[in-house]
Amino acid sequence: QVSKKLVNSVAGCADDALAGLVACNPGIQLLKGHRVALRADLEGIQGRVALLSGGGSGHEPAHAGYIGKGMLTGVVAGAVFTSPAVGSILAAIRAVTQAGAAGTLLIVKNYTGDRLNFGLALERARAEGADVQMVIVGDDSAFTTRKKAGRRGLCGTVLIHKVAGALAEAGASLNKIVKTVSAATKAMGTLGLSLSPCSVPGSKPTFQLAHDEMELGLGIHGEAGVRRMKVVSADKAVETMLTHMTDPSNASHLPLSPGSSVVLVVNNLGGLSYLELGIVAGAAVRSLESRGIHVARALVGSFMTALEMAGVSLTLLLVDEELLRLIDAKTTAVAWPNLAAAPATSQRGEVPAPKEELKTVQPATRPGGQRAQLVLEHVCSTLLAMEDKLNELDRAAGDGDCGHTHARAARAIQEWVRARPPPAAPAQLLSALADLLLEEMGGSSGVLYGLFLTAAAQPLHNRSDLPAWADAMDAGIKAMQRYGGAAAGDRTMVSAAIPGIGQVWPHPEWALSPWQSAEAAAEATRHMEAGAGRASYISSAQLLQPDPGAVAAAAVLRAVLEGLQN
Repeated sequence: QVSKKLVNSVAGCADDALAGLVACNPGIQLLKGHRVALRADLEGIQGRVALLSGGGSGHEPAHAGYIGKGMLTGVVAGAVFTSPAVGSILAAIRAVTQAGAAGTLLIVKNYTGDRLNFGLALERARAEGADVQMVIVGDDSAFTTRKKAGRRGLCGTVLIHKVAGALAEAGASLNKIVKTVSAATKAMGTLGLSLSPCSVPGSKPTFQLAHDEMELGLGIHGEAGVRRMKVVSADKAVETMLTHMTDPSNASHLPLSPGSSVVLVVNNLGGLSYLELGIVAGAAVRSLESRGIHVARALVGSFMTALEMAGVSLTLLLVDEELLRLIDAKTTAVAWPNLAAAPATSQRGEVPAPKEELKTVQPATRPGGQRAQLVLEHVCSTLLAMEDKLNELDRAAGDGDCGHTHARAARAIQEWVRARPPPAAPAQLLSALADLLLEEMGGSSGVLYGLFLTAAAQPLHNRSDLPAWADAMDAGIKAMQRYGGAAAGDRTMVSAAIPGIGQVWPHPEWALSPWQSAEAAAEATRHMEAGAGRASYISSAQLLQPDPGAVAAAAVLRAVLEGLQN
């Protein structure tokens, strides 16, 4: 099956993407008649070496995102995953030569099509009298035996753009730049890991991975890697990648030893969430530190992608002070991150949290505390038993995690009451529960319960008679309405809480009717139009089940009253 893509046409993908980048960035201009992007201020390269790179599209923000002062002078783009045309490469060389460049360096990833097309353009430009050289970047650390074609060019190419750009901006000669970046390519390694394939617009995915598989060492066009493996944790995946990259038996390994200093690039291959990317970055820093490696700089983001591939690549560049200075040099390229000139470390200091005011807690050895513990245990077991039901109800209008959220709260309360006696004083008990739920429950439910308990605790300071409890429940409901914006008929947990709690206080002798009222109100939410919360964005015609928050609130009320009666 052909994958869905948000494009205008398959044939026009590369042109439209490049035109969009240029439209939004005044520092970049197009070369008429060619798929070539250049610095808008070409006059700024007079007397300096021009840097040209490029290749197939589909790797955005590479390559055009790295055009700017201190990085590339221009790029030549091909169709998706296709080498650019020789004529366009030659046109780009002519443009920078005529702008007064002191020579031109072509930075090319190691793929046969790119080598051939850029190489032919170089020869033709030299025949016209241009001073042109080419550096081939091959940073792939996947294959354990040497391939005749050499190592593939991957995300490490972006670091070469940066190093060469800083040298060119400083006025270095073409020979000096070639010598420096050629040495850098030999001190660099990259390895990819994928959870899913990618697909060229108009085509089927380039390969298939089972739901429990990941592939190690694949290329940025979906080329096969070195092996498939079962999905493992981020820590184990990163450890596997770094072990493979640095294994001396691997002909493409990067020789790292304790005390080495590296620049780390954690690159999103396109479809990985930024949550996962942060987890991988943390794992990489910790793993390198455990090897005695100093992570002088860390770049985390999307630098060279493979369309929508869900995966990540790690790049390591061995650096000395001079290379690090070039990495830190300023650039106006839009895709280069605003990088802090400081090392990465997992030992970053933490600001101490403000201390809570000490409160005198009445222990649970008093009857009130023992009763509270029994009630809380009953509430928790009730919510845990409802986890799947609440998730199912939540899938219609939310993200399907209402049951998980309430179960998380239940487990946190269970651990809390088993680790320490709950306070016997009502105000302290409700305040402590509010703190616990706000810390552990998460989601809007956690905040709403926290609001209810925090507000309800106020009237119970130094009081615990029935009028005080009535005031407490009223204060809790009003707080939920004031900050949550929901009313009784709005298809939320408030819809069940108001009629249920309203019948309990101040008449506890009404045995079953309060929770029956809450449950009936929760059931009635299936006929209500959502007026607040995430469900308010869903058509009422699609909301055929009761609101999960209301069902949970009714269940909590029932469990509390049953616990009090036992």
